[in-house]
Amino acid sequence: MIDTQNQIALDPTMQPEEITKKDVAKAYVRWHFANEIPHTFERYLAPSLLWAMMPILRKLYKDDDALRAAYERQLLFFNTQLTWGGGVITGLMSSMEQERAREDYNQEEIKMTDDLMYNTKAGLMGALAGIGDSIDSGTIQYIFIAIAIPWAQGGSALGALFPFILFATYQVAVGLFFARQGFTTGRNATSLMQSAGIQNIIELLSILGLFMMGILAGNYVKVSSSLEFEISGRPFVLQDTLNSILPGVLPLAIVLGVYWYYTKKGLKVTRALLWLTGILAVLAAVGIL
Repeated sequence: MIDTQNQIALDPTMQPEEITKKDVAKAYVRWHFANEIPHTFERYLAPSLLWAMMPILRKLYKDDDALRAAYERQLLFFNTQLTWGGGVITGLMSSMEQERAREDYNQEEIKMTDDLMYNTKAGLMGALAGIGDSIDSGTIQYIFIAIAIPWAQGGSALGALFPFILFATYQVAVGLFFARQGFTTGRNATSLMQSAGIQNIIELLSILGLFMMGILAGNYVKVSSSLEFEISGRPFVLQDTLNSILPGVLPLAIVLGVYWYYTKKGLKVTRALLWLTGILAVLAAVGIL
């Protein structure tokens, strides 16, 4: 009786092809641009990851059943941030699938199991998403916007285009870097995220982001008091006094008030705007602002 499985393993046409850094870069670019397009309720971003991985999986699995199983592995629930999470995990899955394909072809004991691959992916996607959201969406994006605001106020189209173009370029570059690192280091990719250098960069960016938010609040949140009255026959203008003692205190109070609201009530932006509009309208009506 012929062992068909052994024939497949020894057949050179069934041997997995070598995955290159170019393949990994292509996979990340596919993930990057398909990220939110096939978003589904039950699988979230898994269809995007699968579409990104398809060229790599086709190079690794020449048997239809093995390829179908790989597709199913990568189609399980998945949700993470675009660059830090998506980049690392795209590279990591490429490395792990390559090892799985090698074990299948050589008929070795399967150590790169389905559970190991999914548990690795599931364990990383939330942690890396938190880092990516705080750095990309919470810091870098606003630094680019802050740089461009004066150009926009001056009527230059560069003010609108600069943040969009630079942030998009930054995300592609960072995602490609992490995808290659994830592929190169395999399951140890998380050590890159935990290294002292990366942690220092994250801390520096967080501090820089706080500075930028303070600059934005001080320069572009315009709140002043119109309250004035006479004391012993001399005019007292509240805003002049504030400017000499605590310049910018009213914009700072507004920003801190909104921040306090978000920490107490959650990120309910519309409700916060309504409350803020109402409070400012009342204060303006009674002549305080």
